[in-house]
Amino acid sequence: MTSASRKNLENRSADVPACDTSLVHLDSVRQVQPAVLETEKAQRMAEFFSALSDPHRLKLLSALAQQELCVCDLAAAVKMGESAVSHQLRVLRAQRLVKYRRQGRNVYYGLADDHIMSLYHDVAAHLDEC
Repeated sequence: MTSASRKNLENRSADVPACDTSLVHLDSVRQVQPAVLETEKAQRMAEFFSALSDPHRLKLLSALAQQELCVCDLAAAVKMGESAVSHQLRVLRAQRLVKYRRQGRNVYYGLADDHIMSLYHDVAAHLDEC
């Protein structure tokens, strides 16, 4: 680690409040340990949140939070190419964030369920509070 990166890490650590002494409170630890995520579930959640970490995918979700749309309408709404939208929708589908249905020759996408709608609205509201 270079001197500059070590100093940068020290500066960031100074911004985070910490205990003055290292003292483990066993009662507190025992109380929370049963609720700590198993590694496998933590990995799945990390992959889920990773799918939400792209601004293009979030723009697609914001459009789908309004109503179901076909790929060409989604592309026009978010000002992206249809192939790019299709690629991002594959990522969102893989994490079960969106669902689709066929109607004739068109495929319409929507948010997968009310959990995704709530998650989207809760995060948007949280950011609006800042």
